[in-house]
Amino acid sequence: MTTREQRVAKFNANRPVYQAVPKAESLARTAKDRKICESLEEAIRRSGLKDGMTVSFHHAFRAGDFVVNMVMNKIAEMGFKNLTLASSSLIDSHYPIIEHIKNGVVTKIYSSGLRGQLADEISKGILNEPVNIHSHGGRVHLVKSGELKIDVAFLGVPMCDKFGNANGFSGKSKCGSLGYARVDAEYADKVVLLTEEFGEYPLNPISIGQDQVDLIVQVNEVGDPKKIGGGATRMTTNPRELLIARKCAEVIFNSGYFKDGFSLQTGSGGAALAVTRFLEEKMRRENITASFALGGITSSMVALHEAGLIKKLIDVQSFDKDAAESLARNPNHIEVSANQYANFSSKGASVERLDVVILSALEIDTKFNVNVLTGSDGVIRGASGGHCDTAASAQVAIIVAPLVRGRIPTVVENVITCVTPGENIDILVTDHGVAVNPKRPDLIETLTNAGIALFTIEQLCERAYSITGKPKDIEFTDKPVAVVRYRDGTVIDTVYQVKA
Repeated sequence: MTTREQRVAKFNANRPVYQAVPKAESLARTAKDRKICESLEEAIRRSGLKDGMTVSFHHAFRAGDFVVNMVMNKIAEMGFKNLTLASSSLIDSHYPIIEHIKNGVVTKIYSSGLRGQLADEISKGILNEPVNIHSHGGRVHLVKSGELKIDVAFLGVPMCDKFGNANGFSGKSKCGSLGYARVDAEYADKVVLLTEEFGEYPLNPISIGQDQVDLIVQVNEVGDPKKIGGGATRMTTNPRELLIARKCAEVIFNSGYFKDGFSLQTGSGGAALAVTRFLEEKMRRENITASFALGGITSSMVALHEAGLIKKLIDVQSFDKDAAESLARNPNHIEVSANQYANFSSKGASVERLDVVILSALEIDTKFNVNVLTGSDGVIRGASGGHCDTAASAQVAIIVAPLVRGRIPTVVENVITCVTPGENIDILVTDHGVAVNPKRPDLIETLTNAGIALFTIEQLCERAYSITGKPKDIEFTDKPVAVVRYRDGTVIDTVYQVKA
């Protein structure tokens, strides 16, 4: 009888031949606690991070995020240089990155947006290479196409088990959906979880799975969930924003798209988020039920869902505590990744099923181009977010904005920075009137027949200028500080350094 070794040798398949490994050695290699690190420094060291690599983060905690600063401070302390920082977004609290730029720790940034001191310094030209500003869907496209290669993802979660199964709606510091983090967990070479608490194995439901996670480190805090619902995701009490929201609800009601089974998304910004409140009364009166609400899910949407007025919630990011807690208790509150949410090169993005999206704007011009990134002074103070993703995909994209903010016009002849092209914007609702893109004669006819008074956008611009005066042109240097990437990766605009 031939031996097993002889039979294998005779076949000669040029494949590696099995070599016996003692079970004790095998069990040591697959030890149950092998992913656990005693400190953040150990996790960084074991991740294999090297100079010149790319590190990534998510922003589910928004203004309450602690992970970016915690990790970047430790990385700087350990002496790493020339890193690319790829966070799904960066906000006011991330100002310590300024020092990491000055010290050569961070030399390149990809982000959906920038705010606060960090945005100010980048607008002044502190970074040698311009920041790449992408949309939420566009970020996934850059990752999947290979342009944005994530070497190590540092992902904060409120709870996971000791093998790496995690979600954002268990534990003390619930952030809700981990829609952005799920992309990094799938595509990063190494994935490090930072967790506040450990749950029993297997922790479920699973947002990030054990087969995606390399290392885990327990820290005191990953974020403050009370700060998720502030800033751009606050629920407004401003009378003007409520007036705009009420008018927008009237426009939706008379648009021809307000019918049983319609779908909607509200973007960030007080007026946009408030529209849901005013739609509720109309939905009840007309016995209308929405099939789903998408995107950043709010307490208002949760209330409508639990009242039976919205059948399903599709959640890439939870905008407040109520939304985060709803994920845990409502089976039809569904978490999705940013790829499923808005990546135009995915095999199916939920934005493609949208009927109506309501979005905010810093500026909109007479060609309906929208700026959500730079202020009237040319300084970065916003984020691309899902703005261009949803506008391009929804049947009706509505901008809600005040005609003027103080002495600054919102409706202008030309936006300072174009994030969403005008061909994808259908309606503008302001406190001074409504304008419809002339490329949508169907909406003009429907709304006119319904008795909605319409203006041309040029008329609204003239009215804005009559209040504020025509703004003076901003002077820029020749140094680019940010490149605005459209959702397909192309460059749609460039932000230049403002002259001092």
